[in-house]
Amino acid sequence: MIISASRRTDIPAFYSPWLLNRLRAGSVLVRNPFNPNQVSQVPLDPQVVDGIVFWTKNPAPMLPCLEEIDRLGYRYYFQFTVTAYDQHLEPCLPDKAEVIATFRHLAQRIGPERVLWRYDPMIFTSTCTPAYHLRQFEYLAAQLHGCTRRCTLSFLSMYAKCKRNLQGIALLAIEPDEKIKFVGQLAAISEKYGIKLCACCDPFLQEQCGIEAARCIDDELLASMLGQSLRVGKASGQRPGCGCVASIDIGAYHTCPHGCRYCYANSNERVVAQNYGSHDPDSLLLIGTLTGTETLIQKTMISCRSPQVRLC
Repeated sequence: MIISASRRTDIPAFYSPWLLNRLRAGSVLVRNPFNPNQVSQVPLDPQVVDGIVFWTKNPAPMLPCLEEIDRLGYRYYFQFTVTAYDQHLEPCLPDKAEVIATFRHLAQRIGPERVLWRYDPMIFTSTCTPAYHLRQFEYLAAQLHGCTRRCTLSFLSMYAKCKRNLQGIALLAIEPDEKIKFVGQLAAISEKYGIKLCACCDPFLQEQCGIEAARCIDDELLASMLGQSLRVGKASGQRPGCGCVASIDIGAYHTCPHGCRYCYANSNERVVAQNYGSHDPDSLLLIGTLTGTETLIQKTMISCRSPQVRLC
């Protein structure tokens, strides 16, 4: 079993004490995002959890927790988003220099193979032009050189929540030929700094630009960390072009206070503030507590590790 923590919210940035409490206890409760009265109890025994994938834009609050997470016996890696945007699109993130320093510190702590850089979504506006992205991407690639081996790209997918959150932002339309040229320039920059480009659920990047599909939930990376092969099926319910294997997400939507304007996981600031205010680090649930009306489902999970030992 692989745990995703989380596509739905930034657990490392805002909920690290809660996560550590859940890992100590060995289980977590997760509400079904489409049926809140259905709650699953997910075991977190390190003998069953084959790895944890952390998704974050600021893992600094989690850094003090890593020693204990290691001691508890968990394997993990980070999907760490660092973009070119300022506070107009990312109003609540730390200063870019601070984020870069955190990235370097994390890579030094756990190794560059376990810190995967995400430069997504790519958004074009009158100020965030292709030329601007190229300058900023090269600056970031130079700063992160030696701290990561992979960079995941995607163009903005205009979900309903994204469209609502981006109201007032004038997006710039880029013709397909210009996009292909732009991605080729990104690829040349990434090759210069020893970073492999991958495409996250973006058929245009894969089919028109020749960028390999990303495996954001990557059984091969976790297998290399475990020293054992993993037998994990492909993830279901994901967008076309997704290369991920199956995982269980323990996060919740509408709970990330970063407030990024392009976010697909938040509805509005009021709901996020209300949910964040009801968070209890000692609760079995990320947000709130059980009301007594829920249907509780006990998840029986098994490890996907193969008895076969990997030699490389």
